[in-house]
Amino acid sequence: MFKRCICGEAMALGLRKVFYSKTVSIAGVPVYACGHCSRNEVYPGVKSDLSRLLSDLGAKPLPREIRFDEVHEWAGMLYRAASASVPLSAAGIAKLTEERTNELLDLLLIAASLGDAAWKRELEGRLSQLNGQYIA
Repeated sequence: MFKRCICGEAMALGLRKVFYSKTVSIAGVPVYACGHCSRNEVYPGVKSDLSRLLSDLGAKPLPREIRFDEVHEWAGMLYRAASASVPLSAAGIAKLTEERTNELLDLLLIAASLGDAAWKRELEGRLSQLNGQYIA
């Protein structure tokens, strides 16, 4: 998955480690990187969720490492693709996303049948992270 950099070259999508306040490292953040000018951009589809995570950490967070693929479903799809040596192509990610969506929908049915409102809310939030805006 690529996009055009402001320098005119192609930027490749990959998973990077992002540092916050010199104490927190967040691994597996989807980032576009330009090999020509070294520009990096957080993938637009996860930017607001990453900002919310940073806000939740506060101004002076304790040292720790966070795996973004564990807190964001779409980043998890990219991580799974990279771990399975699947190219980060729109078609490959779409297939993995469809499979994960079906898994989450099955779990949502179970949560509904159990009357577990908290679990349903969590699953609905995860499903919303897999909507089409992330697969552009």
